Amino acid sequence: MPGSRQRSVAAVCCWAVLLTGLLPTLILLTPGVRFGPALAAQCVVLAHTAGALTRVLTAASVRLLAFGFWLFAYVWLGLAPLAMLATDTYPLGYRTGESTAFAAAALTELGLLAYSAGAALAARRGGSGPVVLEPLLSRRLSPLPVLLLGGLSLAVAAVLIPQEPGGLEAFFTSRQALRQSGAEGDSARALRVWAVGVPAFWALVALMHLPRLPAGDRLLRGVRWMLLPALLVLNVIVNNPISRPRFWAGTVLLVLFFSWRRFSGPRAFRAAAAAVTVAVLFVFPYSDYFRYDEREAVQVLTLTEQFNTTMDYDAFQQMQTGIDYVRDNGFSPSAVLGPVLFMVPRSLWPEKPQTTGIELAQYAGYDFQNLSAPLWIEGYLWGGAPCVAAVFLLLGAAGRRMDDIRARLGGGQGTLAALLVPALAFYQLILLRGSLMAIVGPLLLLLAVPLFITTRAVPRSSPFRFPARPPARAGDAPIPGHRRHA
Repeated sequence: MPGSRQRSVAAVCCWAVLLTGLLPTLILLTPGVRFGPALAAQCVVLAHTAGALTRVLTAASVRLLAFGFWLFAYVWLGLAPLAMLATDTYPLGYRTGESTAFAAAALTELGLLAYSAGAALAARRGGSGPVVLEPLLSRRLSPLPVLLLGGLSLAVAAVLIPQEPGGLEAFFTSRQALRQSGAEGDSARALRVWAVGVPAFWALVALMHLPRLPAGDRLLRGVRWMLLPALLVLNVIVNNPISRPRFWAGTVLLVLFFSWRRFSGPRAFRAAAAAVTVAVLFVFPYSDYFRYDEREAVQVLTLTEQFNTTMDYDAFQQMQTGIDYVRDNGFSPSAVLGPVLFMVPRSLWPEKPQTTGIELAQYAGYDFQNLSAPLWIEGYLWGGAPCVAAVFLLLGAAGRRMDDIRARLGGGQGTLAALLVPALAFYQLILLRGSLMAIVGPLLLLLAVPLFITTRAVPRSSPFRFPARPPARAGDAPIPGHRRHA
């Protein structure tokens, strides 16, 4: 369609006015704004994130990973720090000086520049270079493993859910009650919950994406329609926002939504991404209503009050704390081994690094230690600014490559790209917020499960490749072992 590959000038102007003009102005017009070098540096960060998010929201192509990254950067490291610096009000008690605040804004911008550079380099290289990601993301869903995963998820849930203190009711208990009982900090319980929740999530997504041949397969259809309701109920139990973190519950919902075929095109993606952006800005602060047992009437706060009084937006303040921590204690290169060897128990590794968020909370003297540690400060603790630049250069390049591969696969319907790219796009909000060692276990499980339910696609150059088939219809799949002969 003519013009379909061009940006809408009106859309660019509207988003630019909202993200770069209106929302920051609402913050800067707050009485008592204090201008200084740190606030000036933060305005640069805000302009960078607003411009990049505008580009993604108005692009003629679908860039899910870029959307997730720039949405987090704009809200958590763009607007929220602007409100904190403008009013000199922070959600946590630890306070730093102007020089540390300026360094935190500069460190944020360094990571953003490195991410942009990595994405630009990957875009210039196109499909050239080492071919690693494309064969991986081209893997196709295999019916038998998908059905086995669905059955296994239900069986594991039937075994593990009754073992929870309180049984089924524990999954509808607020996180406040779980924390007070000590259950939320129980690593064994956390492992059980993730072991049920992640496979159940992937089984549901995969069943919804199994392709079908025009002739259809009645047996597979029957099995699938028996599993789907059971898996849907299971996901409501183990992946609901009452007992599970909002970021994870949101990831589950958004992956189900954005992996749907109807939202694989640019126009539908732009509309859906706009809705998600508005929801994150104006609904997310109130989405912790079910987190507490003692619920008060919802109080509508101004945008500035949301950012500088709620611990949901502690990322920038934790970066400041981390910079002071390095000043007093030096860099910790060995800390990078914590996420890599997270499965090694402390009984075998007494010097195992502490989770960064907890380490910074202890340094600041907080009683409550379940705090974030953005990827920026993780990299800074490992080796300073050069390490931050390297981490985000690689992250930007990998994100752009995966977005481009998914686009070349036509949305990736029936492929690993259809499942994994949306999952990584929204789980990266958890990854970017940190702490890394606290989320690397679920991340590994999130990446590993889809590999077992997909098979390698036949290369185009393979002499055994079958002739092209008619387009598959969503909703059915071939019977395992059945092959249609040309």
